[in-house]
Amino acid sequence: MTTPVGPYTPVVRSGDWIICSGQVGLADGKLVEGGVREQLAQAMANVRSLLESEGATLADVVKTTVFLVDMDDYSAVNDVYVQAFDEHADGHRPARSAVAVAALPISALVEVEAWARVPGS
Repeated sequence: MTTPVGPYTPVVRSGDWIICSGQVGLADGKLVEGGVREQLAQAMANVRSLLESEGATLADVVKTTVFLVDMDDYSAVNDVYVQAFDEHADGHRPARSAVAVAALPISALVEVEAWARVPGS
């Protein structure tokens, strides 16, 4: 699991809900090399890891929010996002918002947060 870059809890369980704080493309304490595609692929891997730490998977995700520094990256982000959910959640795609922001922590290009529901767990 990636160490948070701020004073927050990366994943919280509340009853049937698992909330993953926004994840950027951190691996081994630094942003992965490359651009928005590589960063989002790593951010999704980080979300997946957080979910697994609580006994959930990407298939349990019901809502995500994607924060982008540049909306021109929207198409590239969609490609990586779809691939992550197709590969790890049998094509299940949660509700999603995509929001343009002025900047993200540690100069990341993209950040993704996720809400998952795991009934009866």
